[in-house]
Amino acid sequence: MSSNVEVRVPDIGSAAGVKVIEVLVAVGDAVEKEQSLVTLESEKATMDVPSSAAGRVLAVHVAPGAEAVEGTLVVTLEVAGGAGAEASREQARSHSAPVVPVAPATQVAPVVGASLLATPVAAAVPVVGASLLATPAGSALPAINETTFAKAHASPSVRRFARELGVDLGQVRGSGQKGRVSHDDVKAWVKQVLAGAATRGAVGSGLPKLPEVDFAKFGPVRVVPLTRIQKISGPRLHASWVNLPHVTQFDQADITGMESMRQELKDSAAEKGLKLTPLAFVVRACARVIAKFPKFASSLDSAAENLVYKQYLHIGFAADTPNGLVVPVIRDADRKDVYEIARDLAELSAKARAGQLKAAEMQGGCFTISSLGGIGGTAFTPIINAPEVAILGVSKSSQQPHWDGKQFVPRLMLPLSLSYDHRVIDGADGARFTAALALELANVAGLLEAVP
Repeated sequence: MSSNVEVRVPDIGSAAGVKVIEVLVAVGDAVEKEQSLVTLESEKATMDVPSSAAGRVLAVHVAPGAEAVEGTLVVTLEVAGGAGAEASREQARSHSAPVVPVAPATQVAPVVGASLLATPVAAAVPVVGASLLATPAGSALPAINETTFAKAHASPSVRRFARELGVDLGQVRGSGQKGRVSHDDVKAWVKQVLAGAATRGAVGSGLPKLPEVDFAKFGPVRVVPLTRIQKISGPRLHASWVNLPHVTQFDQADITGMESMRQELKDSAAEKGLKLTPLAFVVRACARVIAKFPKFASSLDSAAENLVYKQYLHIGFAADTPNGLVVPVIRDADRKDVYEIARDLAELSAKARAGQLKAAEMQGGCFTISSLGGIGGTAFTPIINAPEVAILGVSKSSQQPHWDGKQFVPRLMLPLSLSYDHRVIDGADGARFTAALALELANVAGLLEAVP
């Protein structure tokens, strides 16, 4: 005896629709439970919708390019025996569970490339806030600004058409009633931009292209496709690096006292189910310092004419996963003590490794921390997770001699690398921030204070 099961899009962490970019099964295919059926893509990540049961595909209800929201019917399955009832119950539960992201970005993602590689959470790992959309190198069209795009007066079909061409509707003057943008307006704007690029010459229209090399001429090669997260994060990283004037400030923090206290507390924390990692203390210290330097959690508006100060503090951290780098965000980090932060780090990192982060859990970051401390290195230059204006890199701590006025004594020193947007933050403020952070990391009592 068999029954039919409908597989629908579960909670995608947003009320906005997402696009179906790939259908992975066809009518008649046999599928296993948890096998990916379709792939969805939002501004922050690509996500697979898994099958809630093993069975045979009776019908596929979506096609590439279609829009989907929570509850959209994806596939109808024929399942054997009582598996259908159980699958239906699982599907009902899945409306409150996240879609499994194959390559969440971030933040994004930052959302973030090799500069934001992080160790597993067990080694104290620490991305990407809002979108870093960009046109490919060499393109004459500017990047789409999602804020102005959303505010543009245009129909859904015009919006779809503009996205296909990479056009920011916020920059297009509409000829319709009340400034409504038409298909012809979009075409005219593209022609105008391309004509202007042509008059500037090939080099002036964008970055010069790298030479193409046939590596197989020199010996055997093996070609491995990029992961989805690499395909998403690459253009965003490039956009951040090209558009933001990066400056990196290097410093060191004496964490001898902090690490001694962490060792004392970690066993009692473990009894409560908490892994008290160094990163938890770093996040706590950053939250305390940003309260004194709020500019480091601000963002420039789309016109780069105003600075937006947020009345909240969500801190992202780079997490290394089998699918690539993602940036979960700890919400209201300034209102949490070190134990609460440790719990959030563990939960978000476990979700990241399992590919179960919701889109909302990778959004809204104000400041990002990328830790390579569990791997090694003395310093690096992390790429800013735009539209944030600063990111902290943490390298491996080491014992170093320190002159106390009478003799050299060993101290555990933590290397810090702070990259910041020089349009917003000048060198003096960058140095003040890292100096204040070093003092905060040395202030063990302050790090362990209860949060009102």
